[in-house]
Amino acid sequence: MVGSRVQLAKAGREYKACCPFHTEKTASFWVSPEKQFYHCFGCGAHGTALRFLMEYDHLAFPEAVEELAGRLGLPVPNEGGGDAARPRDASLYELMARVAQFYAETLKRDERAERYLTQRGLTAEIVQRFGIGYAPDAWNALLKRFGPGERDRQTLGELGLIIERERSQVRDGEQHYDRFRDRIMFPIRDSRGRAIAFGGRVIDRGEPKYLNSPETALFHKGRELYGLYETRLARSSLKRLLVVEGYMDVVRLHQAGIAYAVATLGTATTAEHLMRIFRLVREVVFAFDGDRAGRGAAWRALQHALPQAREGREIRFLFLPEGHDPDTLVGEEGREAFEKRLESALPLSEYLVRELSAQCDIAHADGRARFAEAARPLVHKVPEGVYRELLLTRVAEVVGLAPQRLQALWAGGEPSAQAVQAPARRRPIRSAGRGSLVRQAVVRLVRFPATAGSVTDAERAGIDDCTEPGADLLRALLDDLRERPLKVSAQVLERWVAKPGGEHLGRLLEREEVLDEEAAAAVELRAVLVKLADTVLERRLDALLAKQAATGGLSEAELLEFQRFMNRKADRSR
Repeated sequence: MVGSRVQLAKAGREYKACCPFHTEKTASFWVSPEKQFYHCFGCGAHGTALRFLMEYDHLAFPEAVEELAGRLGLPVPNEGGGDAARPRDASLYELMARVAQFYAETLKRDERAERYLTQRGLTAEIVQRFGIGYAPDAWNALLKRFGPGERDRQTLGELGLIIERERSQVRDGEQHYDRFRDRIMFPIRDSRGRAIAFGGRVIDRGEPKYLNSPETALFHKGRELYGLYETRLARSSLKRLLVVEGYMDVVRLHQAGIAYAVATLGTATTAEHLMRIFRLVREVVFAFDGDRAGRGAAWRALQHALPQAREGREIRFLFLPEGHDPDTLVGEEGREAFEKRLESALPLSEYLVRELSAQCDIAHADGRARFAEAARPLVHKVPEGVYRELLLTRVAEVVGLAPQRLQALWAGGEPSAQAVQAPARRRPIRSAGRGSLVRQAVVRLVRFPATAGSVTDAERAGIDDCTEPGADLLRALLDDLRERPLKVSAQVLERWVAKPGGEHLGRLLEREEVLDEEAAAAVELRAVLVKLADTVLERRLDALLAKQAATGGLSEAELLEFQRFMNRKADRSR
């Protein structure tokens, strides 16, 4: 598997190559088929086939499992478990692939559509790389090609490719019509390169300018990023993502050599987008038009970015000259000049201060007081830690108070509803989040026993096979609190005083921990349980896949075990 992405040279019983994770001239990257392991003696990168896919292809753990299992011909169940759902999903992906091919072939036969893309500065190579196509100027071109039967039309409707007419609008006995007509078509691909939706842009005039697929079984726009698959293919070493607003922006940037551009899909940047971004990189730059709409979009992105801001991450904002978007600007000035602009993008803290300063006259005490009131709920969105302290210091500098004094004043009351649109969170309980995952989960259960009720059966089942130290105590505590709920920590200690592990619970409460209010603690508890389950899955799946690769097969019992683990993974990840 590694050899399909890195050129390996035989070296005895092992293989070597120049490391794909850092720049080097002498090969220090070694792969051992016998041990099913890779290691770089230069940068220290190491792991199994799963880890390589996650690092090299920038995949999340569930996506890496699906990719590797697919290469080995092992079953990958869908939501709900079992292989029964696979043929249905496979048929949906196959149909979307055929539709994407249909649009691509139609583009080649339409001079007007091809001329439009040429005028926009796109090359034939970039059009092919992104699979860009054209939806014919007809009401039923797609319908006639792919919807001869009732069941076919039902599937096209489920995928958002056709629309059902109102009864009063039925024409010539046809109850459906194509959603996309006379539009340049941009396939939206998932992490494995499969078409899951489309974005269509008008060629001349028309409304809406961009039309996207609706939410379907395959497509959730608040989760996907256009161009992410192409970015992963183009760059083995990914350090930064550039988030822009349009399909054409992404394509032109990639064509110019800025092959780390992605776009949200007709929606504001969501928390899911940001979590996905920060699983891949530590730096993100948002690029917006300099007009009023661009500034509004940037402020919304900042609101969602604040909970993800922490030490080790860099979030910056770039505003383009009036009248330009990334598409036109990179075409006019080229890659080098455009990337130089990225270096001067505003850090999140400076953008926040600049925007609030523009709303308040900070030359006077009244304006600085209003600035502080508006900044309070925004700063409180940032997780406890070094980044939050530095942001507090920057705000205090503008206000003209010592950070400790400003923090004390903020703690004295609730922010006004006029200060900011989003409500402020209560100040978290002293927190730290240190220690093993098991310890973090136990601490949250002891501090907030009611959070056990938020844990789903799938999340609970995910830690059945966990062998981390303290896992037995975690399972027993979680099961007990789910079956017999409690509300306060003292009740937990009293119930567990004579049980195994009970002596440890009291000591955990004596320490300062990083814990939010109960609602946030419940979210954190579930996230920790998912991480624990992923650890269990990764270790066992690594072992099974290694055996499959080494011996060419698994026993019936091992196949059943693999299926059980994959079912559990599907229940959580989807």
